[in-house]
Amino acid sequence: MKKVLKNVSFVILLLKMCIIFGQETLTQKRIVIDVGHGGKDSGAIGINGIQEKDVVLNIAKEILQLNNDLDRPLDIYLTRYNDTLIPLSDRTKLARTLQADLFISLHCNHSYNPKARGIEVYGADATSKYSEESTWFAFQLQDAFNEKLGFESRGVKFSNFQVLRETFAYCSSVLLELGFLTNVDEGGYFSQPSNVEAMALAILKGIENYLKIQL
Repeated sequence: MKKVLKNVSFVILLLKMCIIFGQETLTQKRIVIDVGHGGKDSGAIGINGIQEKDVVLNIAKEILQLNNDLDRPLDIYLTRYNDTLIPLSDRTKLARTLQADLFISLHCNHSYNPKARGIEVYGADATSKYSEESTWFAFQLQDAFNEKLGFESRGVKFSNFQVLRETFAYCSSVLLELGFLTNVDEGGYFSQPSNVEAMALAILKGIENYLKIQL
């Protein structure tokens, strides 16, 4: 039976309230959001030609917009703001140069099995003084995507992705695979602006919760 992703209207309202009410307790930390792929690198291509590079850029821009609407915006930077291909080494260099406290790389998944679905959250397959906080953040995000948005959880995993390998020693870092664009439900989900906003809000709320444990 096809699983229906949850209606987002109430979720958006709830998450907005949580974020706004939590701002007064936060100290200013620096967050880098790595917007995957770009330019000639489309990333995954899903149903109806939807492209990973566009989906993650839409989510990242929505995170910025929601953040800018807050009374006390967080200090968030993107690795790209338009359809441009940025080398992986330059993405991680930006995080180190800015002395980021948190690095989040946004991606979507692809499978030749159209039934493949769910979200994966990755941490670095190595240890540093940031490993415990990164792992906590990964599980917290995975739970939020499942409980608030209705995405199936494929678990928190650990990998040697370059963007994680080059940031894990400097800050907490995770890589998100935000569903399968080749799945009818999940690929179609991101064609709706309200769903893009809901995903952005979930990530922004996750960042807020992460910053709280730093106090």
